[in-house]
Amino acid sequence: METTITKRQTPSSAIQTLCTDCSQSPVLERAPTPSGRSRWATLTGVQILGTGSYAPDNVVTNADLAELGCDEDWIVQRTGIHERRHAPPDLATSDVAFEAAQRCLEAADVSASEVDLILVATMTPDSPLPSTACLLQQRLGCISPALDLNAACAGFMYAMVTGMQYVRTGCAHRVLVIGVDLMSRVVDPTDEQTYPLFGDGGGAVLLGPGDGDQGLMAYTLGSEGDADGVLWQPAGGTREPVSRETLAEGRHFVQMEGRTVFKWAVRVLIDSTRDVLRKTALDPSDLDLVVFHQANIRIIDAALDDLHIDRDKVIINLDRYGNTSAGSMPLVLDEACREGRIHPGDNVLLAGFGGGFTWGTAIMKW
Repeated sequence: METTITKRQTPSSAIQTLCTDCSQSPVLERAPTPSGRSRWATLTGVQILGTGSYAPDNVVTNADLAELGCDEDWIVQRTGIHERRHAPPDLATSDVAFEAAQRCLEAADVSASEVDLILVATMTPDSPLPSTACLLQQRLGCISPALDLNAACAGFMYAMVTGMQYVRTGCAHRVLVIGVDLMSRVVDPTDEQTYPLFGDGGGAVLLGPGDGDQGLMAYTLGSEGDADGVLWQPAGGTREPVSRETLAEGRHFVQMEGRTVFKWAVRVLIDSTRDVLRKTALDPSDLDLVVFHQANIRIIDAALDDLHIDRDKVIINLDRYGNTSAGSMPLVLDEACREGRIHPGDNVLLAGFGGGFTWGTAIMKW
């Protein structure tokens, strides 16, 4: 049964407190999805002005991992990953973010001084304090506010939607959004089930005002906060600070119940995509390009089969980069732009999903 759509009412006084020019405030249409744990909305009048990405030079192949006891055939058959990038010890998350940001600003022909806000989606910051975004702001020479967001592998979608809201309401004119993670630093090299899955890298997009129909025709952000014990990093926070015991037990590494995560990811990817297709009255054949979080080829294949989406419309680079968490989607977007795969007016499906659990799915008019 279709749920009645209601308009979100935002007090004008609150908007005026935050924004210098809110004459272009968006009207967001919102309604529960079938799961009841997310909301959908529209967010147009915003465009991506440029993209950039960076991955470390060091390539780690499946053959390299075989020396650690990992089965090469198993990795390919179960994940689709052939190689991934690992950062050297002297390269930090902010360094990767800086390289991606510079390339993005160059592509957009915008100087760092013109950036009004920096948002960095990451679960592997340089340090708990200061934020990676602040380190990046200083290095770029920006004078803008800067903050980190953490929604794990869905982080880029959360950050991009947040940045678009700033642009659409007039609170910012240029917003730099970065998704980046160095997953090799937080996975156990002795764990044959998780270590082969992840890699290092990141990408950036620069957001700015666009034509009326540009932007997110429909998007949904959601969470199911029951992933503790399913996809989690037990130690390193305030509940279980790092100690000799946690280090000895490897509890500071990411841990995952692979089968449970796989089933959840397939379900939420299919359900959320159906939601945004229905809200935009589009058919899968109307999509020009599909950008999925690059977690596992079997997750992507299962979703494509169920949704009847042409594989020629999907960009896959997990075979070369593995799962870079928040970095995967902007890596794909930048690759698509540099290869001329995206054109003005295209309908682009974007979908990220990860720990929390969290997800974000949208159809964007390019």
